Amino acid sequence: MRLVQVALRAKDLERASRFYSELLGSSPRAVFDPPGLVFFDVGGVRLLLEKGAPSSLVYLEVGDLQGTVEGLRKRGVSIVSEPHVIFVHEDDRLGPAGSEEWMAFIKDSEDNTVGLVSRIRSMGD
Repeated sequence: MRLVQVALRAKDLERASRFYSELLGSSPRAVFDPPGLVFFDVGGVRLLLEKGAPSSLVYLEVGDLQGTVEGLRKRGVSIVSEPHVIFVHEDDRLGPAGSEEWMAFIKDSEDNTVGLVSRIRSMGD
């Protein structure tokens, strides 16, 4: 079994499409309006922006968390929580052993909260 698709609420499809095109650095893979569906590919998983979907919390991995947050701030995106360490991976169960998991949270154009995640190797490794 594998994750195929995640849906996020989009009150305004055009606005949401612009937001996620910039955030993901890619264009939508497909648009069906009506009924109000926009699909992006995120590492082989479909991200569906849908007028009728409930609000969801999605976590997206980014290479440079600080830089991403600063770029979003400059664009006027609401930063809910600044980058901070969530925990250190002591083993490989949820991430590379010895790495720190950092997260920040933003509000997208549709008022959904989005988690941004980076894993950083600890200095001693």
